[in-house]
Amino acid sequence: MIVLRFLRTVAGWTAILFSTMAHALLIGLNGESDVSERLLRNWARLFLWVAGARVTVRYDAPLEKGRSYVFVSNHTSNLDAPAILSVIDHPLRFIAKKELSRIPVFGWAARRMGHVFIDRKDSSRATKAIRGRIERGLTGAGLFFFAEGTRSTTDELLPFKKGAAIAALDTGLDCVPIAVAGARDVLKPKGFSLFQPGPVAVVFGAPIPIAGHSLQQRDALVAEQRQAVERALTEARALVSSARAR
Repeated sequence: MIVLRFLRTVAGWTAILFSTMAHALLIGLNGESDVSERLLRNWARLFLWVAGARVTVRYDAPLEKGRSYVFVSNHTSNLDAPAILSVIDHPLRFIAKKELSRIPVFGWAARRMGHVFIDRKDSSRATKAIRGRIERGLTGAGLFFFAEGTRSTTDELLPFKKGAAIAALDTGLDCVPIAVAGARDVLKPKGFSLFQPGPVAVVFGAPIPIAGHSLQQRDALVAEQRQAVERALTEARALVSSARAR
């Protein structure tokens, strides 16, 4: 069984690598467009299929089509982003660590599509980069943050960074909490991991209104975001448990 899983994983990662480069090239050529949105969603669904992830989604409240939001999620695995992309009907612009921009073709394509790479060790430059993206206009796209800043290897949420809160306050956009559960079991967060097919749940919590918050009270908004993600995470874990019981 382990041998078969190993062979499946090696073949799967090979397919994902080629798919990522092919999709990145096409996205880079098409830039920030509807074509790129479809390509990105197709890549995400292919990644999930190869890994054997079965995704369930729940929205606690409807999101207004064509409206921009700041999306804030937990981070447990490299499978989180594909899982979210496969089920969301809003275009997303990821705020990602600058190390990813060095991946050949991928980094160029991501920039062409409007995603933003930041230096997590330089908060002032990171804030400037995010504000630059906002100034270029979002036109219905959402800003997406893995608020913990890195993948958590335990069931506990890590402390949330302030970037998502500052972006929401700068733009006046409501915040949407997202929780992903089950992804870590399919694909471990660190190092080489054998695929373990199974259920993954994505829960979109009710939007957090930005009205009434100020930049001086950003810590309170960060705490509110974290609490909302925790509530959504409880729902997501219940969905995963239910799927496993069937």
